[in-house]
Amino acid sequence: FQRSTSDWGYVGDLVEDDDKIGLYSYKVQSTITSRLANTMIQAKMVNNAKRSQHIVFDVQVPKGAFIDNFTMDVNGITFTSKIREKSEARKMYSQAKAKGKAAGIVRSNALDMENFKTEVNVPPGTRIQFELHYHEMIRRKLSSYEHVISVKPGRLAKHMEVDVRIIEPQGLRYVHVPNSLGDHFDGITTISKGEKKAHVSFKPTMAQQRKCPTCSSTAVDGNFVVQYDVNRETTGGELEIFNGYFIHFFAPENLDPLPKNILFVIDVSGSMWGLKMKQTIEAMKAILSELRAADQFSLIDFNHNVRCWRDNLVSATPAQVEDAKKYIQTIHPNGGTNINEALLRATFILNEAQNLGMLDPNSVSMIVLVSDGDPTVGELKLTTIQKNVKQSIKDEFSLFCLGIGFDVDYDFLQRIATDNRGMAQRIFGDQETSAQMKNFYNQVSTPLLRKIQFNYPQESVSDVTQSSFHNYFGGSEIVVAGKVDTENLQHLESIVTATAANAELVMETLRDVEELDGFMKKDKYADPEFTKKLWAYLTVNQMLAERNTAPTAALKRNITKSILQMSLDHHIVTPFTAMLIENAEKDEIMLADQPKDPRRGCCPG
Repeated sequence: FQRSTSDWGYVGDLVEDDDKIGLYSYKVQSTITSRLANTMIQAKMVNNAKRSQHIVFDVQVPKGAFIDNFTMDVNGITFTSKIREKSEARKMYSQAKAKGKAAGIVRSNALDMENFKTEVNVPPGTRIQFELHYHEMIRRKLSSYEHVISVKPGRLAKHMEVDVRIIEPQGLRYVHVPNSLGDHFDGITTISKGEKKAHVSFKPTMAQQRKCPTCSSTAVDGNFVVQYDVNRETTGGELEIFNGYFIHFFAPENLDPLPKNILFVIDVSGSMWGLKMKQTIEAMKAILSELRAADQFSLIDFNHNVRCWRDNLVSATPAQVEDAKKYIQTIHPNGGTNINEALLRATFILNEAQNLGMLDPNSVSMIVLVSDGDPTVGELKLTTIQKNVKQSIKDEFSLFCLGIGFDVDYDFLQRIATDNRGMAQRIFGDQETSAQMKNFYNQVSTPLLRKIQFNYPQESVSDVTQSSFHNYFGGSEIVVAGKVDTENLQHLESIVTATAANAELVMETLRDVEELDGFMKKDKYADPEFTKKLWAYLTVNQMLAERNTAPTAALKRNITKSILQMSLDHHIVTPFTAMLIENAEKDEIMLADQPKDPRRGCCPG
């Protein structure tokens, strides 16, 4: 990796705070190649004070993104990074510190983002450039890809720029930039869109950055968001093959929804009192209104006790929905939290309904848990709760978890949801709680397919990521990746089988293995390694999920070794690696480590 070598130019006319630190430029460059977003954040700063002082580089990286490079240039002295196994990196860092060399930690923790923060003490007149690189796969939700970049320079920049390029071989359906930074920046963003490429630019002048005409503080403080979707012509999905890897994007549309059997399990313990409960009730009333006539549902609310609105599933008729809304309105939070008993009651109701033949064979069954804290009553051990739920839930059911606020053990919710064919999402307990809950429900409210299986010729592909899926929900996307022998293959064929509302589907796709070559080589912004990075991203995340649910210590160790090797091979920071940043003389060293969970003081994994 090499740092940017752009010239500083004239550094006068910088607006400085009382600390006399000037921000010469703040630049964000992001390139999306077939859902793979490579992002670089660069800041150039000057210490114009007459004394040595700390200069801070503090940026937010989306959770789940892989940091792959960081460089720092201090008055022409370059610090570069390398990835090491975590204990080895910590040992090297400790040795440097013990020898009296300059050393520092540069990673801390946030909630929906992770802070990458470094603080450097520099003498007067020092010019310093920070540059951070990370990449992530953009997931499709509610029929849209949403690329979120945190832009928080902290002060006015002489040169400010956010530059996003999108390259999608499938073709772009639309590109939209919502006004996420506020009305202050109306009309500044420019969008140019072609058939398969788009360019988004945000370059406010220093005057436009100011909070007010005479203010010395910046109004640029938030997330810059780009939304888009791609064209879809084939039902069997889009196969993209390049540089020895294939990526299969699957997002069929125009299918009838499958009926669903859904149990809402709502935490009404004392900690839910106030705004959280008010917003939850508001969201649940809206969600209940959206149930379809073919759906069946019930409600469970729990504190130290567990109560059922109905002891069995009922059809979502207007009368039943209205009755459920009235029941929710009467809830008054108090008492402790018995998560284990509540989830076991929910699985019992679904199991009984299935045993009595009350569930449509083509329906999708799910439990949605809403909670804001750890268990305080009944079974308290999280691993035991996870085991109990796993044993009682049928293979056909899914568990989705919504964790509200700052006190919930989100890692546990993620584990128990992943273990049972679902997903988890953190909801922030504020005025937006209701909207966030409805948004999450909308992601799982329209099941279109069941039992989706991806098949490829075994003699031509290897190291294929997860290829069997429980459900496919409208507005989302399934992505499968693998290695492909392009030397001995002219075409790659995929066959996808799935159960739809009224039929068993078989969808075939055939692609020339060299089809993308010409397009990719002509575009100077496209990432030539996008297929390799997407495959590695999916593979590492899949292994992390498998490690969380591994039944034996031996299997967990083997998975850990595989993740570590992948992390080193692909130069990424994961829970088992750390990034060492040092200068050429190796007499100054910093450690970029995986953040700790502030609630438990323990690193993930």
